[in-house]
Amino acid sequence: MTINKFAEIFSEFSKSKYIDLKDELIFLAIRYSRLRVDWKLSSDEERIEMDESRTRCHIAFIDACNILSRNMESSGEEIEWRRKLGNERKVIGDFACYVHYILGIEAA
Repeated sequence: MTINKFAEIFSEFSKSKYIDLKDELIFLAIRYSRLRVDWKLSSDEERIEMDESRTRCHIAFIDACNILSRNMESSGEEIEWRRKLGNERKVIGDFACYVHYILGIEAA
């Protein structure tokens, strides 16, 4: 998926009125992306130790995406962002990294 597509998805989900659910999604995106980078920079032994927590965080991020989209849909908000994101775990994890990236750029 391209960075432009991630930007579209980010923009679309950000419009939701569910502030607490958006905040949780963002918190988990940041947490997962940090773990993903730590995993990349770790030794094989360290990766074995952190793999379970990284996987749990990834699942929690996916769940947060699903929970937000279900709530948005039930109240009539547009959820095309979730369809665009799809269900491929790698792509969803990449999106978490995009969220972290864009927030870091915007904070400067």
